[in-house]
Amino acid sequence: MAVNNVKGTHDVIGEEASAFNYIENLLKQICELFAYNEVRPPVMEYSELFVRGVGEGSDIVRKEMYTFLDKAERSVTLRPEFTAGIMRLIIQNKLLATNELPYKAYYCGPVFRYERPQLGRYRQFNQFGVEAVGNNSPEVDVEAIVLAYTILSSLNLDNVKIAINTLGDDESRNAYKEALKAYFAKHLDKMCPDCHSRYELNPLRILDCKVPEDQEIVKGAPRMKDYLSEAAKNRFNRVLSLLDDLNIPYQVDDTLVRGLDYYAETVFEFHYVSKTGNDYGAIGAGGHYDKLVKELGGPDAAGVGFSFGVERLYSVLKDDGLLPQGLDNPIEIYVMPIGDKAKALAMSVSANLRLSGYRVDMCYEDVKLANMFKRAERKGAQFAIIIGEDEVNKEEVVIKNLKTTEQKSCPLDKLVCAISEEMGDECCDGNCSCHHKE
Repeated sequence: MAVNNVKGTHDVIGEEASAFNYIENLLKQICELFAYNEVRPPVMEYSELFVRGVGEGSDIVRKEMYTFLDKAERSVTLRPEFTAGIMRLIIQNKLLATNELPYKAYYCGPVFRYERPQLGRYRQFNQFGVEAVGNNSPEVDVEAIVLAYTILSSLNLDNVKIAINTLGDDESRNAYKEALKAYFAKHLDKMCPDCHSRYELNPLRILDCKVPEDQEIVKGAPRMKDYLSEAAKNRFNRVLSLLDDLNIPYQVDDTLVRGLDYYAETVFEFHYVSKTGNDYGAIGAGGHYDKLVKELGGPDAAGVGFSFGVERLYSVLKDDGLLPQGLDNPIEIYVMPIGDKAKALAMSVSANLRLSGYRVDMCYEDVKLANMFKRAERKGAQFAIIIGEDEVNKEEVVIKNLKTTEQKSCPLDKLVCAISEEMGDECCDGNCSCHHKE
């Protein structure tokens, strides 16, 4: 019986793997323009980190975490999201005390959630995101939104809808939670079991319920905007004003609460419908938090962050035909040894060309030269290097341009420079026929 991959996971191979690299590299480059630096926390953390950080009232902690006991009977969890782990990393390494604030970090890697697989979403998927920690300024919140919008614009996604809301400060949220409890108390007997738990743990989570009947009840619930303190109103208005100044389009959605308990003040999502009509919902999201660092044992410090699902970005770009051509990494040179004597030299030639920065493959089997040319064509090679017994004896090779079909003999000690000349590159030192240094 064949062993297949675990349900909800998928193998990333071929063009998809190349596209992932393209997406991740572009996102990294843009983050670095905004002065963010990469961090790489471990994929496992002690379970307590997520219970305290994400919140026991969240669906992630209650239903979606992959948790197990290690050999020392300690509860360990495969990370369901990055933010709590990034906070642990920052606190443990005292990064808020040794860096200018906000401390800006970006990350990329797999996360694990036990949920129903659906369009562009898996149980193991890859997240790319950022955190800016240690400065409570609304300008930092706005910069995070601008960064995310810049990323999506750079991917040529021109129909992104930004939904934004505020969850207010402590005073606002406490008043709002009481109002929600009073409202939902009259409807709770008609709502799903999950909403009963949310009612006790965090009634804000009820607003995020996906059960259609519960969504109808939610439509009549009080709105956060009616319970905001003056300070929370002023902060949110400042955020919106800055977005207006920067010509960042958005829509205020006063039902938006996000799915994690640590959020406060500004929260936002990026929604997209592909040109083929696939509604991907939120392809990225994030928000401000003010208690998370302290809750995990650090100083009293605020932060803001967001994340994108790389699989979702890939699906959207593929749907809309926005992935660049040539992501399959064709080779540049295919080395063709004819006979056993030529194979040792072919290995040496391939190694030298790779050290010079060229993407090289060679034929390892004893096949006819015509079949080698067919393989070179399938691999997208620009040049073939042919090595037979005569070439071994003469210490030379034959270089063939596979586009023009022109070919020429070349001494081994001039090969790298000859290939550089053919490619239009500068050679290593100019002491050759290509005359690049003249």
